Amino acid sequence: MIAAVLLWGSIAIIVMAGCYNTTLFVLSRRRVRRDRGPRAERLYVFLLACLNEEKVLAESLARITSLPAGNFMALVIDDASDDGTAEIARAAGRSSQGRVQLLQRHLPDARRGKGAALNAGIRHLRESGLLDGRDPRDVIVCVVDADGRLDPHVVQAVDPYFDDPHTGATQIGVRMYNRHKGLLARLQDMEFVIYGDIFQTARRYFGSVGMGGNGQFMRLAALDTLGGPDGRGPWSDSLTEDLDLGVRLIARGWTNQHCTTAAVSQQAVLDVGRLVRQRSRWFQGHLQSANLVPLILREVPTRAAVDLMYHLSSPVLILLTSLLPLSFLVATAGTLIGSVEAGRPLFSPMFVLGPYVLSFTAAYAYGWVYSRRERNLGLTRAVLLSHVFVFYGYIWFAAGWWGLWRMLTGKQTWLKTART
Repeated sequence: MIAAVLLWGSIAIIVMAGCYNTTLFVLSRRRVRRDRGPRAERLYVFLLACLNEEKVLAESLARITSLPAGNFMALVIDDASDDGTAEIARAAGRSSQGRVQLLQRHLPDARRGKGAALNAGIRHLRESGLLDGRDPRDVIVCVVDADGRLDPHVVQAVDPYFDDPHTGATQIGVRMYNRHKGLLARLQDMEFVIYGDIFQTARRYFGSVGMGGNGQFMRLAALDTLGGPDGRGPWSDSLTEDLDLGVRLIARGWTNQHCTTAAVSQQAVLDVGRLVRQRSRWFQGHLQSANLVPLILREVPTRAAVDLMYHLSSPVLILLTSLLPLSFLVATAGTLIGSVEAGRPLFSPMFVLGPYVLSFTAAYAYGWVYSRRERNLGLTRAVLLSHVFVFYGYIWFAAGWWGLWRMLTGKQTWLKTART
């Protein structure tokens, strides 16, 4: 009886998610018209919050300083690193004629999370005079991870979105630059492509585009409405400070956009254990975001609010769906035992076809979308890879229960992703 309830409950969740995903897939294939206002010359400021990033920082700064854009700078926020992070930033500053600035934080104020480091960066920009004379509406702040490699045309791709004075933020796509280093790296690249090209693209119609931790461009005037120039700062202490910030921007009346023509590439995790560790932090941050529910219900327009509420409920849905494999195994064992007792097979074609339809129908859409980004892969290989991608999603089950355990036991430490 319990196994049947778990099985049908999980199936109901999968069907609901399938209907939602299908709707987003259809919407993502439509084009969005953008309202444009007068063009303005804008200053782009790239913020890199760094803690022991000497392995990857130099390449990221080289990509930024070589951008074919005239008005930009980068600020490296060294969060009390004990490696060569600060020296790499200083060297980049010397070779780029001051385009790279360094802010060094020290213990005990440092190492309090990414949000705190980014807030310190914004305060430094104001207190140092680097933004003197600049209209906050024409200053665009971009958060780039230390391993982030921006497309050369990223400023040209993003800038038109900010012609609309209501645009508070624009998120670009995310790719894995080491996606050729094995199956796990390839699946992470597929995950981010699918999320950006289907989910984020469709959410433009709902007004619920989210911000990611890498490649998020924000108007300084919009950030000011969240924390103000003299306040604590726009970023929260949440483990998913990017999710939190995106929701609060929408609640303040700003529009979040998603740019499909540029991306930032980051380093895929090549070890399953470290990947689960990373995702458990993301999962725990999503659980923490439950405190955003009153704000969403009170301040966010209905269509966007419904989508955001569904998005914030995803941790609960993941935990419930994780029971499906267990209930399916119990049901299979029961059928096998019944077949032995009856002396004949009790399996029907639907016993095999049903689970396949529920689990793998979306794989064909995912494969098609990914093949359009990876032309050299081919549609057939992309569809086969997307079948493996379905099993890859089981990583979220392990990460989800780990994240829930950490939250219940009061562990809030930052599980930083190690670089290779």
